[in-house]
Amino acid sequence: MHASMNHPDKRLPSIDVGARLRELRQERGMSIRALARASGLSTNALSMIERGRTSPSVSTLYKIADALGVPITAIFRTETPKKAIVFRKSNERNRIILPRGVWEGLGGEEFSGAVEPLMLTLERGANSGHLTMRHSGHEFVLCLDGELEYEVEGWRYNLGAGDSLLFSAQLEHRWRNAGASPAHVLIVLSGYSRGESALEYHLVIGKAALESTDT
Repeated sequence: MHASMNHPDKRLPSIDVGARLRELRQERGMSIRALARASGLSTNALSMIERGRTSPSVSTLYKIADALGVPITAIFRTETPKKAIVFRKSNERNRIILPRGVWEGLGGEEFSGAVEPLMLTLERGANSGHLTMRHSGHEFVLCLDGELEYEVEGWRYNLGAGDSLLFSAQLEHRWRNAGASPAHVLIVLSGYSRGESALEYHLVIGKAALESTDT
């Protein structure tokens, strides 16, 4: 059963995104001003995010990850030894509240292979931004409930409960919740190159992509 958007399951561990971003920035010897220049965000916005005063959108996280030279998933996790087998109970998922949804890691953060499964709960109107993105590897999408519109290389695919989509992630793509209610989506990223510079497998082409609630 999925946690309610208004009443999240308190048993699920959350991640302090602001503290994690500050840790990544300091590890690289960057000042907030330097990160602001590199990301195109204001110093005030970054300061508010690091202090937990505001929640960054997915697009904002992509910008910050790009500027820091890390994959966006590095923001959602601390470095842990990689494992060949990962078992995770439903109440042990890494979890983060985004402005218009919830991100949940399904073990890829600890897995030694090139596969990253994740669960997204997307509020009505939530989207990945008005510009497209692309990255290496493959992307598999399974709509568990609700409605999701994926655009891949200009082709639009409307996914309802039980519908799936599989494509080469090097194709430009974006998504949005096109329904009237929250959507729950399973996404599996695989075959990505860990040797890619900067964003690794989450290379974002639409760096200026903004969501309606963006910082």
